[in-house]
Amino acid sequence: MDPTTLGLMGGVLALLITATVVVQALRRRAAGDLNPALLDTVRVRVRAWWLLFAGLAGAFLIGKIATVVLFGLIAFWALREFITLTPTRLGDHRTLFWVFFLCTPLQFLLVGLDSAWLQAHLGASSYALYSIAIPVYALLLIPATIALSGDPKRFLERTAKIQAGLLVCVYCLSYAPALLSLELPGKEAGHNVRLLFFFVLVVQLSDALQYAWAQLPSKHVIVPSINPSKTWEGLLGGAASTALLGAVLWWATPFRSMWVTGGMSLVVALMGFAGSLTMSAVKRDRGVKDYGTLVEGHGGVLDRIDSLCFAAPVFFHLTQLYLLYTA
Repeated sequence: MDPTTLGLMGGVLALLITATVVVQALRRRAAGDLNPALLDTVRVRVRAWWLLFAGLAGAFLIGKIATVVLFGLIAFWALREFITLTPTRLGDHRTLFWVFFLCTPLQFLLVGLDSAWLQAHLGASSYALYSIAIPVYALLLIPATIALSGDPKRFLERTAKIQAGLLVCVYCLSYAPALLSLELPGKEAGHNVRLLFFFVLVVQLSDALQYAWAQLPSKHVIVPSINPSKTWEGLLGGAASTALLGAVLWWATPFRSMWVTGGMSLVVALMGFAGSLTMSAVKRDRGVKDYGTLVEGHGGVLDRIDSLCFAAPVFFHLTQLYLLYTA
């Protein structure tokens, strides 16, 4: 990584240290005007950010392969949580084997392979392969293998569940490490790492800012039956704040102006909100609060990356479109 990328990561590290110290200091205060539940929520959020930052920083320092593997493991675990949440039948087990041990690793293998090598040996770029592997081949493989099991009971429901999990948890999330493969004109490889870090940072900032704005006394909940913590104040205030902060960090991106970077950050914030709300609807349908218990206070992995899953493919393709028209 180049010095600028290391400096950006150092700034985030300093913010995490400051947040940790402030939260610990506030928890020790005996003042009755502090909400213990709110402080505890902030504490576990900061802990979750520490875990994410440590994992990303370690993978970045090792290299591209480690980063792709890290996202692949996250996707595997998120898919496991999604499938576990909904009932399966014996006839689905063979299909799930192919989904977990063929489709998921193959998707990230294609993301991690060098495009030049693939072009020389297969006559296709890595993007041409990982962009269609799941939407075309895997989504057709799933209903066919379930049909071969000979169990027609709730066939459409079982098929749709596995397809949705594979699409959101694996396919969409794979576009985050795919940012490392984008060709940035006149930029060194380190700029791709910075772009990925910028994307993850904006998504996490958006989640935090939407939560903070949602604490305003005047609240207008968007969809009470799905997620009572999602308010119009949180969405609008958080999205606007994220756009401003993203614009300030324009120098960490391949975008040439603060306006473009701010617009990209705004789209990321909106898509992150859509992802969080959509996955909340799935949880409400299944009658559970969280997808798992891996992350203290915040449920499972999927509870923490739902925003990333929805924002990643949109950010990737908008960036690719921007690079195409500004080349």
